[in-house]
Amino acid sequence: MSANTDAKTVQLPTDEKLVLKVIPMPGDLNANGDIFGGWVMAQVDLAGAVMAAPFANGRMATVAVNEFIFKQPVRLGDVLSFFGKLVRIGRSSITVKIEVYAEHINDQGNYTKVTEASLTYVAIDDHGKPREVPRPAV
Repeated sequence: MSANTDAKTVQLPTDEKLVLKVIPMPGDLNANGDIFGGWVMAQVDLAGAVMAAPFANGRMATVAVNEFIFKQPVRLGDVLSFFGKLVRIGRSSITVKIEVYAEHINDQGNYTKVTEASLTYVAIDDHGKPREVPRPAV
């Protein structure tokens, strides 16, 4: 039986790239005993940056969190897998989608989607001003 009985076990995405795996620690707990939402948001931002970095080809900054949905709580002992997908490349911006799946340490092989988000990054120069994103080879 799944350790998180109120969550639905799902398959991991095959059309997205695994960009980060992390285990929250006891210091990341809120007063309810779940992982702080802000901690999860910070990890999603890191995963989004990992996804966008090859396209930015240099410095970039987070400019928007377009959507952020917490679907299930993250619990102590969950191993989180962050999957990313390129959504759009603009003149100076890169938008990515990040999906987060939890695998409880005592329930290996069963995954629950806990969070999904869309973030936009802007490529910046050495002075922090927007610059063009190099076009990927076709």
